[in-house]
Amino acid sequence: MRKKLSFSNPIIRHVQEYSSIYSFIIVLFLMGVIFGAVIVNSLSIDQKEDLFYYLNQFFGQVSEGKVAESGDLFRLSFFHNVKFLGLIWVLGISIIGLPLILILLFIKGVVVGFSVGFLVNQMKWGGFLLSFVTVLPQNLFIIPMFIFVSVIAVGVSLKLIRKIFIRQSMGYQIFPMLMQYVFAFVLAIGVVSLAAGVEAYLSPALMKSVMNYIHK
Repeated sequence: MRKKLSFSNPIIRHVQEYSSIYSFIIVLFLMGVIFGAVIVNSLSIDQKEDLFYYLNQFFGQVSEGKVAESGDLFRLSFFHNVKFLGLIWVLGISIIGLPLILILLFIKGVVVGFSVGFLVNQMKWGGFLLSFVTVLPQNLFIIPMFIFVSVIAVGVSLKLIRKIFIRQSMGYQIFPMLMQYVFAFVLAIGVVSLAAGVEAYLSPALMKSVMNYIHK
């Protein structure tokens, strides 16, 4: 029964097919997060003070309601993440872009780790609360999509490498594989649009509430 279910459920079948790549990609991303957090401790006192000054300026504007329009924030977040995902997607079918996919995902982990690490390092409990409402909400959607697209891109790239360089006969057709690849990217865009909505319409309100709570 379990075997039959695994073949009938496309999600389970997908995870089984790419399980080794998922393991590698997730570990790579977590290494990036850890590395980003470690970088915070390697900054000099002056560098931390400069960064914290600009961060305080930004949080002060948020507390006073002086932030960009939600529509502008939505477009900025949406296009930034779509361009990042699009680059990974294109690298997947370029074959030679396989190492760059891994580098981009690692960098994404570094950015997340540095953001959270710096807030906690400078603001302690208040920084943890801020990272919880500013970094976590949209990344609950964005990070799984980055991992998903990266896994698919690596998988497609490896299949094309086997076909072209190893001359391995394919048990699958190129066109259906590319159609699935396009569908995966369209699905990622849909989820990213949801994440952009969270970042534009929910995160600023949560951030303002937390800032008011911290400064009480």
